Amino acid sequence: IVVISKDLGIIEQCKTAISEWLKSVGLEIKPEKTRICHTLNPIEYNGKTEEPGFDFLGFNIRQYPVGKYKSGKTGGGNSRLIGHKTYIKPSNKAVTAHTEVIKGVIQQHKTAPQSALIGKLNPIIRGWSNYYSAVVSTETFNKLDSIVWLMLRAWTISRCGKASYEKLGNYFHKGTVKLSNGKERHESWLFKTKDGLTLWQHNWTPLVRHTIIRPDATPYDGNWTYWATRKGQAIDTPNRVAKLLKKQKGKCAWCGQYITPSDLIEVDHIVPRSLGGKDEYKNLQLLHRHCHDDKTALDNAKAVSLTMEQSD
Repeated sequence: IVVISKDLGIIEQCKTAISEWLKSVGLEIKPEKTRICHTLNPIEYNGKTEEPGFDFLGFNIRQYPVGKYKSGKTGGGNSRLIGHKTYIKPSNKAVTAHTEVIKGVIQQHKTAPQSALIGKLNPIIRGWSNYYSAVVSTETFNKLDSIVWLMLRAWTISRCGKASYEKLGNYFHKGTVKLSNGKERHESWLFKTKDGLTLWQHNWTPLVRHTIIRPDATPYDGNWTYWATRKGQAIDTPNRVAKLLKKQKGKCAWCGQYITPSDLIEVDHIVPRSLGGKDEYKNLQLLHRHCHDDKTALDNAKAVSLTMEQSD
């Protein structure tokens, strides 16, 4: 739970209220994991100095003093500079844990083929990078890529003996890689196999800033066009779903109703794969889950009918 207020007294009142609420369900606040701090300046609390900023769900939230050209603003008609800016970054604990996971995988694959190591690392690196792609992660991504390079260099030496450019050249190559946003990037080192299987690097994941909700918007205002469009812009929405939302203008292709933020949606093959349909965009559509169930039942009935006709 995160409680934010400019008044320390309100923070302490909330702590007491939360403790009372937790008692009713048999839980209590753990002192070791509870902090009261400031997001910009160190403060003295309960006899010790609390450093600014806090960690939550793997993120570090903190404010930093900046000059007038980078300063945040209060907003509104009489907007003014506030002299600091809020940065959300991957927390040090999250970075350390991720590094240990990668280290463990590399150690487990000391004698495995390079392709097996890449196949195991890629989903780990991609998943972690995607999770932190909406915050200030460029510096962290670059740092992690340097650490991974050193680990892989050590892995190569353990297989080939003392490092040399010739031996490293069997595993590391210069080349160009195509990123998920369609852009190409030239790299001085690529950990890849001879048949082209390449290890994904953290800094290949494009950073996409979170789109702030309009001040006058609410999920209860009936403006489903806005909310469907926003769902397509959300960082956790798969690219395929986002493209289909845009193509269908936020509507379900089966019932024609707008897709609301709380709706369960699924990607459907217009012509089922079982009937020869291909897995390509022109054969895909986005449906409500219940609409997808109805269409699947109809497709199955058609398939049975077609099978019976063929048998006759």
